Amino acid sequence: MVKRFFKKEEWFGNVKNDTLSGLVVALALIPEAIAFSIIAGVDPKVGLYASFCIAVVTAFFGGRPGMISAATGAMALLMVTLVKEYGLEYLLAATLLTGFFQIVAGYLQLGRFMSFVPRAVVVGFVNALAILIFMAQLPELTDVTWHVYALTLAGLGIIYLFPYIPKIGTMLPSPLVTIVVLTIVVYVMGIDVRTVGDMGQLPDTLPIFLFPDIPLSFETLMIILPYSISLAAVGLLESLMTATIVDDMTDTTSDANRECKGQGVANIVSGLMGGMAGCAMIGQSVINVKSGGRGRLSTFLAGLFLLIMVVFLSDIISIIPMAALVSVMIMVSIGTFDWGSVKKLKTLPLSTNIVMLATVGVTVGTHNLAAGVFTGVLLASLFFANKISHFMYCETSYSEDNKIKTYKFVGQVFFNSSDKFYKTFDFREVVDRVIIDLTRAHFWDISAVYALDKAVIKLRREGAEVEVVGQNEANATIIDRFGIHDKPEEIEKIMGGH
Repeated sequence: MVKRFFKKEEWFGNVKNDTLSGLVVALALIPEAIAFSIIAGVDPKVGLYASFCIAVVTAFFGGRPGMISAATGAMALLMVTLVKEYGLEYLLAATLLTGFFQIVAGYLQLGRFMSFVPRAVVVGFVNALAILIFMAQLPELTDVTWHVYALTLAGLGIIYLFPYIPKIGTMLPSPLVTIVVLTIVVYVMGIDVRTVGDMGQLPDTLPIFLFPDIPLSFETLMIILPYSISLAAVGLLESLMTATIVDDMTDTTSDANRECKGQGVANIVSGLMGGMAGCAMIGQSVINVKSGGRGRLSTFLAGLFLLIMVVFLSDIISIIPMAALVSVMIMVSIGTFDWGSVKKLKTLPLSTNIVMLATVGVTVGTHNLAAGVFTGVLLASLFFANKISHFMYCETSYSEDNKIKTYKFVGQVFFNSSDKFYKTFDFREVVDRVIIDLTRAHFWDISAVYALDKAVIKLRREGAEVEVVGQNEANATIIDRFGIHDKPEEIEKIMGGH
């Protein structure tokens, strides 16, 4: 058990880079956690405590080393109504139940369903998040003095140019250098710009164990249940999608089911420590990877540094200009967006482009990541079903005396091609015998079996003898179980007999 959760190479295989990247991520987490707390309608410390707890716990129990989990905007949006109508205590209870559902999902191995998410949806998800990350920075760039724009541009310049400096450029992550340099410039020159301290009051105490003070009743369960289900679903979806993206960026693999359980344990700990529910963050995960973070140590230190800074170094952290963090997040937005997908719009199939653009449009339009992904998966499924249905065709042949007609079907027969299957038959043609050859066909669902039943029964009504041949084991099983054309008693029921 210890070896499973504490693999030496995952923790100490990249100590220097993991430490520095964890520091960068911690700095970027502070304003985000405060902002998400404000969105949810709770005190900033709720989001900050949650980010600390979730990052530290997922470092041990998560299935994706190097991925950052904390309080997120997608989850915060789902909490607004609950907090407004019932208060913080009910939110904490909902967070505990969210964690329970996610652990159950892990044991049910629901993580395997990520294989049903097409590449076009993943690309759309990434591009939508990149756009949302950029849009989230716009309030910090609206109705401000020229100093903010100058600092932001300077920050971007440092981020992209610092790595080219010999020796030192590869030793320190450029986002960290950007934050330190711009903070010193603003402090020394006394530039009046918005800082982290202006975002909200930073906590001055460590989190403590806090069981929600609510009635333990069925009524309470019914209040928090809908929110917990939504939070669990969105949290797992965003976490597993982010894990897939980090897998691609680092050319490694992750354990989806372990990630489900890890997110669940993290949310339970967060709820017991006065924090809100959270999940993986693609922005901070990208910052971590681009800053050199690869192991679990980077995730752990991100949470630990966050707590140390907001509790013990709040005076220093509060003077960090928001422009420095905005420049880091703009870098994340640029780096996250799949620019190659824009070029491929001319070469990829129209259906693929529609799926990708629909995922982007719905996600950006609703700010709901789950809605965007579900839309993309639904469209992809419909396009796939339509495409597969076109591959079904039929070859017909006659005996020498034209009294026997053979229909030889090839391809997949299911709900979208079952109507085409039925219409293939010529019911007006007079033949003594009809052979339906399914050797090269595959029946997938009840719609296919119903179409076969309907065809066989109608052909027999027209006076033809019908024989179904060439069934493989799968076809024979589903036809025998649900088909009625060779069950006289079932046919009599349909015809009104007794």
